[in-house]
Amino acid sequence: MHDINWRRMPALTALRAFEATARTGGFSAASRVLNVTHAAVAQQVRALEEALDVVLVWRDGRNLRLTGEGEKLAAALNDGFGMIEAALAALQIQKGERPLTVTLPPAFAAEWLMPRLSRFWKRHPDVPLSLLPDPRVVDLRHEGAVLGIRFGDGRWNDVVSEFLTAAPQIVVGAPELLGGRTKLSLREMSMLPWIRERDWPEQMQLLESIGLKPTGLRFTDFPNEELALSAAREGIGLHLESEALVKDDLANGWLVKIHELRDECLGYYIVWPPGPVPKAAQVFIDWLKSEAWIGDT
Repeated sequence: MHDINWRRMPALTALRAFEATARTGGFSAASRVLNVTHAAVAQQVRALEEALDVVLVWRDGRNLRLTGEGEKLAAALNDGFGMIEAALAALQIQKGERPLTVTLPPAFAAEWLMPRLSRFWKRHPDVPLSLLPDPRVVDLRHEGAVLGIRFGDGRWNDVVSEFLTAAPQIVVGAPELLGGRTKLSLREMSMLPWIRERDWPEQMQLLESIGLKPTGLRFTDFPNEELALSAAREGIGLHLESEALVKDDLANGWLVKIHELRDECLGYYIVWPPGPVPKAAQVFIDWLKSEAWIGDT
């Protein structure tokens, strides 16, 4: 264990004030986060600069930016305070004082996790869960989450990631829209209406990778993935979707796969902050992987 020379350490209140200022971008925002006055935060940051004899922030009227030294210290403090927060959360979870909080994409929660979740609670009734559906890639520590599930290539800063399940993107359509067809040419796909999710700009690039020209397609826009998927089931248009989320639709004939994009890097990953993993979190991770393995067989 590393020895800490507390006599050389600046006041923790000053370090906390500077970390919040750097993270939020100003004294006013930091004061709201810390529930203290603007003047108190500014005073603490000035005291830290005096104690270190280093300029940490440049002040230009209402604007504030970090110096090079300030950026380095802010990154170190964010990591350090984040590890303390994660360790405290792990202790609370182990004592049963708070549920295991997990962030994940809303559609993944609705289409993949929820149909399986009863099996988890039957096996682990002592592990309370709190799900935070969010289409964004959120900061786990800031959201108070112990685990996250993300779609992508597994490469994110400040988290440990572990592959959960492959997620090839496929083009699907309702049988009535396709008129009995199971394969469509690019020209035929271009002539049919499409469904688009406003919170997923990357889908345009994926459609281009097929050989389609998104600017020439007729789109009906929906605000999120769940509504877009419901619209696809109703035959409103073709839809680009993760195959992992529509396996039941394909098996039951509610949707038909007409094209597939294979990218071995893309998938759903379990992520967590660096540091100790609470026992309850490890239980949930192991269960998720077992469910993914069953789904892949």
